[in-house]
Amino acid sequence: MFEQVRVAYVFSFIITYSLAYDAQGSYCDPGSGIVGGGPVSNNIAHLLAGLIPKFEQGATFVESSYGKGKNIVYGLAQCRGNVGQRNCLGCIHDAAQEIPSSCTNLADARIWYDFCFIRYSQEQFYGKVDTSNGLLIGNQENVTDIKSFSKDLGKLFDKINADAVKPTSGRFATGVKDVSVFDTIYGMAQCTKDLSSLSCAECLNAAIQNFQDFCSGRKGCRVLYSTCSIRYELYPYFFPIGSQKTPSEALTKLIVHH
Repeated sequence: MFEQVRVAYVFSFIITYSLAYDAQGSYCDPGSGIVGGGPVSNNIAHLLAGLIPKFEQGATFVESSYGKGKNIVYGLAQCRGNVGQRNCLGCIHDAAQEIPSSCTNLADARIWYDFCFIRYSQEQFYGKVDTSNGLLIGNQENVTDIKSFSKDLGKLFDKINADAVKPTSGRFATGVKDVSVFDTIYGMAQCTKDLSSLSCAECLNAAIQNFQDFCSGRKGCRVLYSTCSIRYELYPYFFPIGSQKTPSEALTKLIVHH
């Protein structure tokens, strides 16, 4: 898998605290160019505008399309599994505003936020596993005992991923594991709800392979694909939702595509 990964760019930055509605990153397919103000561009705008009322009504996952024939656009939006309606709606609102400016005049786009994810394309992608494009974000600090930590991390995510693929899970699961007197791993896994249990497992298995490469030994890491994501930290970032601030940390971000 990793021989195929091509790094688009790498940079480091400092996060002083986690803002729920700050984008973690985006991917824009450079081969999906469209005319600004043309039929496809207008259909994307209608598609994104149509998401907001559905999330105002309490949706946490939406598949939608707009347009006809060669100009049709397919979209998907989903919030994190443990996010309340207010944070879900706020995130979708901001993501829907940000994604067209992040991917100007491109018809294939994805944007990842901490609380939500939005994707659109002219290809019908529902139900299909997609690990071809995504983000890898990792803490630049390493744990002391990488071998022991990796073993504990693997055991934790064996359980988390097994829980996430269960039909009743909503394609979302979390878990914690004490690794020392002072440290606890907080893990999370999520698939988009259009995936079957088998497809979700396939996506998560691909994501977790990054633990052996990019994530190896890091105190925190996130793997964000179009159809699934996994994350672990040494601080409680997923509960109580929206109330905690993360410690300052130096992160390395990779935008990758195969």
